[in-house]
Amino acid sequence: MRLLLESDYLHVSGVADIRDDAPAIGIALKNGVETSRDFRSFDSTQIDIVFDVTGNKQVHGQLTRHFSEQTVIIPGSIANVLVRLLHEKEHYITRFSEEGHKQRIIFDSIEEGMVGIDRHGEVMFVNRSALRMLGVDEEDAMGRAIHDLIPSSELPRIFETGKPELNRELELQNKLKIVASRFPMIDEHGETIGAFSVFKDISDIMALAEEITDLKEIQTMLEAIISSSDDAISVVDEDGMGILVNPAYTRLTGLEMEDVLGKPATADISEGESMHLKALQTRKPVRGVNLKVGPANREVIVNVAPIIVDDRLKGSVGVIHDTTEIHSLMKELDRARSIIRTLETKYTFEDIAGDSAEAQLSLQQAKLAAETHVTVLLRGESGTGKELFAHAIHSASERKFDKFVRVNCAALSEESLESELFGYEEGALQDVRTGEKKGMFEEANNGSIFLDEIGELSAHVQSKLLRVLQEHETVRIGGTKPIPVNVRVIASTNANMEKALLEGRFREDLYYRLNRMPILIPPLRSRKQDIPSMVNRLLMKLNQEYGRNVVEVTDKALQLLRVYDWPGNVRELENVLSRAMIFMNVNDSMLTEEHIPKNMLQGQNSRNGLLVEPTLPLQEQMDSLERSILQQAIKQHDGNKSRTAKQLQISLRTLYYKLEKYGLM
Repeated sequence: MRLLLESDYLHVSGVADIRDDAPAIGIALKNGVETSRDFRSFDSTQIDIVFDVTGNKQVHGQLTRHFSEQTVIIPGSIANVLVRLLHEKEHYITRFSEEGHKQRIIFDSIEEGMVGIDRHGEVMFVNRSALRMLGVDEEDAMGRAIHDLIPSSELPRIFETGKPELNRELELQNKLKIVASRFPMIDEHGETIGAFSVFKDISDIMALAEEITDLKEIQTMLEAIISSSDDAISVVDEDGMGILVNPAYTRLTGLEMEDVLGKPATADISEGESMHLKALQTRKPVRGVNLKVGPANREVIVNVAPIIVDDRLKGSVGVIHDTTEIHSLMKELDRARSIIRTLETKYTFEDIAGDSAEAQLSLQQAKLAAETHVTVLLRGESGTGKELFAHAIHSASERKFDKFVRVNCAALSEESLESELFGYEEGALQDVRTGEKKGMFEEANNGSIFLDEIGELSAHVQSKLLRVLQEHETVRIGGTKPIPVNVRVIASTNANMEKALLEGRFREDLYYRLNRMPILIPPLRSRKQDIPSMVNRLLMKLNQEYGRNVVEVTDKALQLLRVYDWPGNVRELENVLSRAMIFMNVNDSMLTEEHIPKNMLQGQNSRNGLLVEPTLPLQEQMDSLERSILQQAIKQHDGNKSRTAKQLQISLRTLYYKLEKYGLM
């Protein structure tokens, strides 16, 4: 019943069975075929074939009599034979179809193109790779003459000669270059029935050959560049074996090429571990590592980076810098920076002397600022004690148990200042430093940061500082993640900020952020009545530093100190007292006017502001002259030390040294 229903050329008109539960009845009902308990209910003239599967001779005779002579009555035994034949047919058709499908999958999976023709030169088969290379669809290729598809095809000649041809180059109409092998198709009777070709696209291979030629030229150029570099360079493979070093490497390490080529990466190290091996293990660059290399134990700094091509590790390259001469200086610099970062407050309001109205006003404002979290801007000339006020404000605030970090904005270059203030991520700076580093704002979190000489900030650093004040967060150099900080900013300047605003050298929005609590610290010349108390306070400090016991100052000495205008302010006063104590006898307890170095005080006999006292020793006259020049220059540039150093044609470091020497800071 199922086979008859699946047939394309037979129509089942009905099923008759005396049993209502017969399987064929059920199948007929599901497929909409008419059913009956008696075959006589069907029209005897409309039926072509009747299958009698009862096996009953009486029923068979009734069927013969009922239906017309044109109706074929097939007994059950014959029906069984037909069913078996149909089953076998379906089986072989299915198997043939499956085998053909497998062959087609294999045929289309081959990377090479395949095309075949029959005896008439028409395409009889073609696979997907061939269609792709020819740029046509299967419908457009099948049955076409091969010369319409490939004008230069030699397949008809192969069919005629019956001889194969191997590895012949050919260019298709679309300019694609291929290499083809052609074969005749011979059946089991030895008759040639067609020909086929197997071909491969060689355009990529030819392009690769050109690239290899170019790469050889590039390799030659790179080798020349590496050889001419003054930096020592070494390269190892993925196993850590040396494959390349340049002449600078042999000069630095004292090792010859045969000492390292083909040898482990540790061959050149006399102290430390191989950074090549570390880079190979982590697949990350390693920078600024101190090592000792070669037989002479040369101190070097090594930068190593892995060589990764198409996500595969191929080796690593290292650049070695000699640091023998600058190593000690770098240690001193790191030590100085460490001191700056961990500096704690040393002074309180008790250490600030001054009974004058000007001094008391500044003190009251500073004490009020200490009780709040407001940003403070300390303004005043150099040497008036702005840092002393900053220490005192922090010591009197709720943040006194957290860090106080001091930064001299004028003493560092823009790049150094930015990295110190905001820190950096690993690999962000191309110098000797490695790893990541916290900035001073992070170090001072929950504490205070004192930005001395704020007027010297560059525009770039000003914008980053403004973000800290507005958003209370900082971003490291090379980083993207904001880091929240809770820092009280205390700034100071001796520059004319209003003039800097007009000239566009200082951001207006940053100025108003900083200037919320301005405190003006008066110069010493405007509060000379405070000199006695200041002298007593300074003597206590200097006694501790020099191991002396000076407890009294004569009236004449004080009078001499009062008549001087102190352009260097409190710092200059401390410098004068320090010089006086140095030349006192160890057991002296009273400082007199004779102890005070007159050459350090600008007298009334100066011309154009420069002190000349021929009665003094030459060195003292030279010192006095240099001090006066520096004093006038710093005043001329409104306290801007960078411009002062440029005008005097000396380095900023030298200027700071001399200002400190003469008490002009």
